[in-house]
Amino acid sequence: MKWRDAAIGAGVAVIVAAGGAGWYVVQHRGDLPAGLARANGRLELARIDVAVKYPGRITELDFHEGDTVASGQVLAREDDTTARAQLDAARARLRAAQADVARAGAERDARVSARHLSQLDLDHARTMFRQHLVSDMELSQHQTNLDTATSAADAAGRAVDAAQAAVDAAQAQVTEAASSADDMTIRAPVAGRIEYRIVEKGAVLPGGGRVASLLDPTDMYLTIFFPSQQAGRLRVGDQARIALDALHQQVIPATISFISPEAQFTPKYVETATERDKLVYRVKLRVSPETARHYGDVLKSGMTGDGYVRTDPSIRWPATLDVADAPQ
Repeated sequence: MKWRDAAIGAGVAVIVAAGGAGWYVVQHRGDLPAGLARANGRLELARIDVAVKYPGRITELDFHEGDTVASGQVLAREDDTTARAQLDAARARLRAAQADVARAGAERDARVSARHLSQLDLDHARTMFRQHLVSDMELSQHQTNLDTATSAADAAGRAVDAAQAAVDAAQAQVTEAASSADDMTIRAPVAGRIEYRIVEKGAVLPGGGRVASLLDPTDMYLTIFFPSQQAGRLRVGDQARIALDALHQQVIPATISFISPEAQFTPKYVETATERDKLVYRVKLRVSPETARHYGDVLKSGMTGDGYVRTDPSIRWPATLDVADAPQ
């Protein structure tokens, strides 16, 4: 009996010890070394609204929600009939202006030749005047002819300049019209994933009307919140870590890219250490484009996880958060 009582007592002691250890782990599982802080948040991707520049009717839509698109890829087209007609008209005005330059140039050359002949006539008349073969009146007439020819040549030169300016203006109109016609084709501004397809084929949009919402997978960050005591010790550019729930807390290197200058009330979806943390500061932990590309489509907007920062930059990251390729 004594042996059995001793065994039972030992078993109870083991159970109590195990329970106590388990309780301690549960109670202290969130503890971090001094100089580290943690907050939960959601992963976000930069969202870009793809919109039309000019009003018009959508004639083509070449994408669906969830599609991965390349930078510059054609997403949609607007009816460009009017824009193409304006481009053709601008090109016609350019050709007419170029023809005017050619005519003005020919007129200038003729006026320059006439001035040259008038100069020769005047030189000859001066020689004859010295030999008393022509009168003063005849010499004056040759001088007047030269002055008139010189004025005409100068005017012809200015006409060429004016015609060339008209060509430059017409060329600018062609460039503008071509740009407007090209803008009727809507392209992806960056490589990314289509989040929403906002319109359908045949829709008429005003200038600035949205066609799609695009997520940039290389511009990724986790938004978290800290009370002033911790946020005041953080600096933009400091190292950070992200551990996402969907990746089983796999550690992703990041940097602090933004610290809000103003406090705000704690969002409902954010868990805080105490109920006293009513006012918090928003902090963004940005994943580098290289790291984002490394994970590819694994990282998605809306994923929940924890963000870790060092309130004391001099301490080292613990082994569980140490990442060799962390950005500096």
